[in-house]
Amino acid sequence: MSDSAQHPSPAAAQTARTDRSSIIAVTALPVLVILAGVLGFLSPDTFTPLAPTITWSLGVVMFFMGLTLTLPDFARIAKRPWIALLGVVTQYVAMPLLGLLVVTVYDLPPEIAVGVILVGCAPGGTASNVVTYLAKGDVALSVSVTTLSTLIAPVLTPLLTLWLAGSYMDVPFWSMFVSICQTVLVPVIVGVLVRLVASRFVDRIAPALPWLASVAIAYIVAIVVAGSAGSIATAGILVLLAVITHNVLGLAVGYGVAAACRLDTPTRRALSFEVGLQNSGLASTLATTYFSPLAALPGAVFSVWHNVSGAVLASIFARLPYGKPPSDASHTAPTRQDA
Repeated sequence: MSDSAQHPSPAAAQTARTDRSSIIAVTALPVLVILAGVLGFLSPDTFTPLAPTITWSLGVVMFFMGLTLTLPDFARIAKRPWIALLGVVTQYVAMPLLGLLVVTVYDLPPEIAVGVILVGCAPGGTASNVVTYLAKGDVALSVSVTTLSTLIAPVLTPLLTLWLAGSYMDVPFWSMFVSICQTVLVPVIVGVLVRLVASRFVDRIAPALPWLASVAIAYIVAIVVAGSAGSIATAGILVLLAVITHNVLGLAVGYGVAAACRLDTPTRRALSFEVGLQNSGLASTLATTYFSPLAALPGAVFSVWHNVSGAVLASIFARLPYGKPPSDASHTAPTRQDA
């Protein structure tokens, strides 16, 4: 065995620590979120007054995402633009329409219907990058699709929500546009800039980022659940059923579209997660800000469920045979965490 294999470089050792931290964090996130939800349900008076801080908490999560983005992440989009575009288009077409299908089939009340549709109109969840890695999928593609969908979310998320949910409740397009720019786009850009000017410092704190993001997500869920604690007893099962259906259909459509285009197995796995896993923290934040606490409940439930389903599906995928990944695919675990 070579000396470099026995004694890895400091950079390699740092990357390994970051990878382990990401994997453990994405595995532990459902537990943290469930605990936070229970606390919010049992003690709503404690968390409800904190509702105004949800926007700032989401901004922190997106800032952490920006810290993990590098210039090669954007270069990968240019290397395989049509596949990245396929992922983004599939996500922004399939998930909103599937959300509308779910609320129609289950005949959901207006507030819950808006929440489900809003989850479908959100950009991809960054936990998709980690579970793609665990599933032995195309991580570079996953990062590219997440990045693209996040950057165009200020326009598409409010526009699609207005189109599909406008018949249920009034949708303030411009207010949502400004809010997403403030809580998503600006923090991500600031994070990228900080990474450019202080990359060594960011590398040192990288293992802690998934955990800090996980705590912020759990904090958001606790507040959202507290705000709708009185409705959970009557609507909780219905919301859970709608969320599970929405998520499972999204995972299937993402994989099916990639298969129909005859893309390789790692790409199919990546697109499955990119379509099926959403930035539900953004959906909850927007619902709390512009609609009602009950409308935010689907986003909170989605935050728990899609991390569980993603981890389970990744475990299944990892045990199945797969073809050779594309030559530009990166299989280094990203440090991001889902909202």
